[in-house]
Amino acid sequence: MLKKIAGIMMVLTMALSLAGCNAITIDGEGEIMESTGNGSIGLSVSTLNNPFFVSLAEGAEAAAEKEGVKLAVADAGDDSAKQQNDIEDLISRNVSVLIVNPVDSDAVAPAVQNALSQGIKVISVDRVVNGVDVHCQIASDNVAGAKMATEYLIEQIGKGAKVAELEGVPGASATIDRGAGFHEAADKDLDVVASQSANFDRAEGMTVMENILQSDSSIKGVFAHNDEMALGALQAIAATRKDIKVVGFDATDDAVNEVEAGRMTATVAQKPELMGETAVLTAIKLIAGEEVEKSLPVEVELVTK
Repeated sequence: MLKKIAGIMMVLTMALSLAGCNAITIDGEGEIMESTGNGSIGLSVSTLNNPFFVSLAEGAEAAAEKEGVKLAVADAGDDSAKQQNDIEDLISRNVSVLIVNPVDSDAVAPAVQNALSQGIKVISVDRVVNGVDVHCQIASDNVAGAKMATEYLIEQIGKGAKVAELEGVPGASATIDRGAGFHEAADKDLDVVASQSANFDRAEGMTVMENILQSDSSIKGVFAHNDEMALGALQAIAATRKDIKVVGFDATDDAVNEVEAGRMTATVAQKPELMGETAVLTAIKLIAGEEVEKSLPVEVELVTK
């Protein structure tokens, strides 16, 4: 009889163990939370060759370490095809939540949809995923920030002045939104003589700016969709010794230093570390089965001397 009872208890113990195979513990607190994956988080970041996204990843990593969750970071290197492969790899790792910072908001959609179809929760950060209903979007108000920066540029150079726009990666939601904010203000009060992509890259920003200045040397101002391109534009302008006002976006350390030195007119401060931190904390809530807001805006502010 005792052997029979012991056998029943062993079967029950095995059944309970199997039933709990999808449960995880976070931060050593012993809290059991249901998850479709293994309780880890995947972060697919557009590039780690840009200080802004380095800060975003560092914010995510610091939050994950503090909360005791595993975070896998994949660098797409500004290559949308690689990002799709990175996401498929994170899916194969059985992550519970995918945080994605798209290279291209359209191109990333199929891979994100595949993650969702397999029960993985998805958070977009800084840039949206077009055509896909993700669980949460975390981003700055890029339209408002760009409009605010352009209005400040107008104050510095006057209405009717010629300006150039350095655009980001084509198809990225940040490129689309910042361009919309710029044109909302510029098309009424400025003469936009050039709008060209420099792919959010400093070296390309310098080259594109050199070409623009060769075509029209009477430009008075530049709005760049990010600080890396703005810094590249500054290098090109320095060689001409012209007084051209440059406004960027992101408030990276290098850009803020240039603003403080008076060489750059302004930049828009986002908070990439806070974005990364917020994304991880939101992911933890999703793993726990909690409801989260569909959109979590992160404030921006204008940085001037």
